[in-house]
Amino acid sequence: MSSFDQVFERIKSATNTRTQVELAEVLGIRQSSISDAKRRNSVPADWYLKLFEQYGLNPDWLKLGQGPMYLKSEEGYQPYDGPAALSLREEAAHYAEPESKGTVVNVHSMQSENEGHDGYEPKAIGKLNVPRSLAPSSILVVKVEGSSMEPYIRRGAYVGIDQNKKNVVSGEIFGVFVPYEGLLLKRVYLDADRERIVLRSENQAHPETEIHVDKAQERIVGRAVWVIQDL
Repeated sequence: MSSFDQVFERIKSATNTRTQVELAEVLGIRQSSISDAKRRNSVPADWYLKLFEQYGLNPDWLKLGQGPMYLKSEEGYQPYDGPAALSLREEAAHYAEPESKGTVVNVHSMQSENEGHDGYEPKAIGKLNVPRSLAPSSILVVKVEGSSMEPYIRRGAYVGIDQNKKNVVSGEIFGVFVPYEGLLLKRVYLDADRERIVLRSENQAHPETEIHVDKAQERIVGRAVWVIQDL
C-alpha cells in the first residue's frame, strides 16, 4: 500500500488540482478533512468512490500505482486483480479532464423569490447541464432577463456567479441585488473617496447607479465568472 503522500500526489495529478483547497472542492469536503486524513496517514474509502464516479479513476491505481489510471465498466468498478473477463479497462485519459463530464445545475431567475428589499432569494426556473469544472458548490446560475449588459452579455444568456467572490474588484462584473428589481449584472468600481461603489451597465441606455460601501457585502451576491450564450 502506498503512503498517504503518494496517493495524494496521484490524486492531485489526475484531477488537475494543486492545493488542498482545490482538491477539497473536487471531493466535496472541507479542507480540514484533508488535513485530518494526512495526519492519520490514511485516505478515506469514500474518496476513492467519489474519484471513480466523477473521473473514472481506478482505485487500485490510486492506492497502489498499479493498473490503468482510468477505468470504465458497464457494470461498475471491477478490481484490478479480479477476473479479466469481468472488467473493461480503457486507457482513456480524457475521462479525467474537467470538461469531459457534465453536471446538472439549477437555473435561477434574476427576480428574487421575495420581491421586497430583504435580499436576493434565488428562484429556480429550470436546469442546465454544464461541465463540472464550471459548477462548484459556490456557483449560482442565472438566466439573464434584461438588456443592461448588452451586447457583452445578451438577454437569455446563462451566467455563473461565484458567491464566494464578493470582494469588489473594479471593472469586474458582479451580480448585485437591487431592492424591488432583483439581481442585476453590473460592472463595479470602487470610489473610496466618496465611500461608494459605482454600478455601470454596458448598455448606455441604462443609467449609472451607486451603493454605499457599507452595503457592499449585503447587496453583492457574487462575481460573474462565466457566460454561456449565443453569439
